Amino acid sequence: MLELIPASAIIAIVVIALIVIFLAVGYVKAPPDMAFIISGIKKKSKIVIGKAAIRIPFFERLDKLNLRLIPIDVKTSNAVPTADYININVDATVNVKISNESEKLRLAAENFLNKNTEYIAGVAREVLEGNVREIVGKMKLEEMVSDRQKFATLVKENAEPDLAAMGLDIISFNVQNFVDGNEVIENLGIDNIVKIKKAAAIARAESERDIKVAQAAADKESNDAAVAAQTEIAKKQNELAIKRSELQQEADTKKAMADAAYEIQKEEQRKTIEVTTANADIAKQEREIELKQKEVAVKEQALEAEVKKQAEADKYAAQQKADAALYQRQKEAEAKQFEAQRQAEARKAQAEADRFAKEQEAEGIRAVGEAEAAAIQAKGVAEAEAMEKKAEAYAKYNKAAVAEMMIKVLPDVAAKIAEPLGQIDKITIIGGDGGSNGVDQVAGNVPAVMAKLFESMKEATGIDLADIVKADTYDAKVNRNVNVSGIDSVNLVVKDEKENPTA
Repeated sequence: MLELIPASAIIAIVVIALIVIFLAVGYVKAPPDMAFIISGIKKKSKIVIGKAAIRIPFFERLDKLNLRLIPIDVKTSNAVPTADYININVDATVNVKISNESEKLRLAAENFLNKNTEYIAGVAREVLEGNVREIVGKMKLEEMVSDRQKFATLVKENAEPDLAAMGLDIISFNVQNFVDGNEVIENLGIDNIVKIKKAAAIARAESERDIKVAQAAADKESNDAAVAAQTEIAKKQNELAIKRSELQQEADTKKAMADAAYEIQKEEQRKTIEVTTANADIAKQEREIELKQKEVAVKEQALEAEVKKQAEADKYAAQQKADAALYQRQKEAEAKQFEAQRQAEARKAQAEADRFAKEQEAEGIRAVGEAEAAAIQAKGVAEAEAMEKKAEAYAKYNKAAVAEMMIKVLPDVAAKIAEPLGQIDKITIIGGDGGSNGVDQVAGNVPAVMAKLFESMKEATGIDLADIVKADTYDAKVNRNVNVSGIDSVNLVVKDEKENPTA
């Protein structure tokens, strides 16, 4: 079967297999912090950093250089004199690394290929320490202490060419400390401390002075602002007081005008009430005069009335009085309703417009006055009508009825006359007239007053009550001697107690 495959194909397959093996064996890939140096065929070595490359097996070799930072602690092994001849020791920290530049990287490969970092650090430390000594000898102590950055920069600039020749770069150079055995640096610090304290004291004094000046200026401005503010407040308060006085004066004026209008209206209503009352009194007096005139006429015709007519007259009078009372109550109710309506209207008007309160109150008072005047007038008219009805009833009485009424009230009259005597607790009588002890004079007052009353009633009505009283005496009963004057068309017959009396 192999005989069937051409020789060229087999060769091609072998070549391809060799190429694949070659690529698999010679493929290399460098990380970013590592430099691969491929050398062998070419005179100039190939440098690979952070990328892949092909190394020809058996013909090229692969070497590695570490590109990471190398920290170095640089200390002078013994005291180094400065430019002002002061021995000091310097302690610094330096970071170096193999350079990424091609030329420097080739120099580093020549110097440090396949060397560890301790070896590279030791070589770099010796170079740096020598440069530190050199720069220390060129600078004064005070200058180095006061400006460490300058010292570090000078050392770095001075050491870079030496390290670059080895393929190294200085990444950082930091001075940690300067130490001298004679406490010179400490004394410099004391002097600087004194100067600094002096400058600080001067600055503080100047600052305090500036603060006080500024505070005084601020206090003055604050005081000026406070005075201005107080002045403005006083002005505003004066303006406010003046405005309040003006408003109060205007309010007092309006109130005074309203009060005056109220008093005027009230006075007018009072006058109206008084005039109405006076008119009612006049009408009442006129009615009373007419009533008295009719009473005189009634007294002349009173004895002509019969008992039945008297009862009917009393009933009619009571009915008329009740009608008059009902009419009076109706009028009073109407007056009260009218007054309530007027008061409700006044309250409604007051709620709608407060400024017309006094005027509406005056209107209410006027309405009340008119209602009271109308009530008084109605009452007077009712009383006059009632008295007129009473007079008409009295006009129907005859003299006999009048006499009977007068006789009925005699006991009450006598009781009222004798009532003051019952109120007497003790009587002291001094002397007497004509042998009298004074008691009979006191007791005789009642009969004397009654006799005068009989005479007055006889003069007023023409009826002699003494004659009527005598009708019950022994002489009247036995001798039938009865004479009653002043009663026309009346015959009085007195019979024995066993007989029935007739009139």
